[in-house]
Amino acid sequence: MVCMLDYIYEEQVTLEKILKEFNYNFEELKDITHCLILATGSSYNASLAAKYYMESTAGIYIDIQEPFNFLHYGMVDPKFDLVIAVSQSGKSTSTIYAIEKIAKSQKIKTIALTSNSESPITKVVNTTFNLNMGIEKVGFVTKGYSATVLNLMLLSLTIAFQSKRINELNMENYLTDFREVIGNIDKVIDKTEEFFDNKKDALINDQRFIAIGYGPNWGTAKEAETKFTETIRKPSQGFELEAYMHGPYLEANKMHSLFFIETDGEVLSRSEALRTYMINHVKTCYVITTKASHEKDILGLDVKIDEKVSPLLLVIPFQYLAYQVASLQGIDLEKRIFDDFDQVLQSKI
Repeated sequence: MVCMLDYIYEEQVTLEKILKEFNYNFEELKDITHCLILATGSSYNASLAAKYYMESTAGIYIDIQEPFNFLHYGMVDPKFDLVIAVSQSGKSTSTIYAIEKIAKSQKIKTIALTSNSESPITKVVNTTFNLNMGIEKVGFVTKGYSATVLNLMLLSLTIAFQSKRINELNMENYLTDFREVIGNIDKVIDKTEEFFDNKKDALINDQRFIAIGYGPNWGTAKEAETKFTETIRKPSQGFELEAYMHGPYLEANKMHSLFFIETDGEVLSRSEALRTYMINHVKTCYVITTKASHEKDILGLDVKIDEKVSPLLLVIPFQYLAYQVASLQGIDLEKRIFDDFDQVLQSKI
């Protein structure tokens, strides 16, 4: 039986396949200026992680909305000329109904990003982009999360190319950068395995997990929250760096374990300053960084990478740790809990 860890090990090969087979010749994405993304759960986190790359590459404005709240309280801004509905299963009722609401109110291009081209969401959009990663049969998505981030980034490359913001040479340079980043995934897994082996006795006893990220890795922090909550099932939260400093830090105590997600850039010094302060007030301050490091609580990935694409690598340690810590606790992730939840709450078709 395939487990969550199997899908993590498949990520490099899967993302290489997506990159190789993606269709960049979609002319309908020409002249896009404003894009609304509808997504929830890990799909929302992936959209948040990809947002900054998409905006800077395609030169477009992006708004990300939770579809249920948008359905009941949101308004369609007439400036939007593209809506991307992200649903790995393609069965999210709130996302489907939100797209239907938009289609009734105005004429606008709609795209579904899903792993199932026969799913219900494909019936309510103009175009479907398959995530091209197969059907992930484990409920705690890992490979599907990374595939969503990459596909969103590649969609923005398509918008840039079709709008003549970049040419074929620029496109090839972008793709070369992606190949180099994706080629490091197995290395990241190896380094995370080593880190886990050294820290597992501490990690299994941690009682409260908080991930703190900035820029595109705000999305990574939110996905860390999602994965740890789903699998380890202990209180977990993900915060944007500055947001953590405006209230949430006040609950810090020696039961808390903080994960700082760090990339080289102008905000790094702010993260380091917060970490230096908090280390005396919490149980542990772990760091997951793109830099090299041999310090005991720091997982140094030792990769040169553009900050905007770093979520493709920085999420993997959280996926791996979530699985392994849950397993150490004796949690059987293959055993479904709340088995009637979707049926009773009608959250999926």
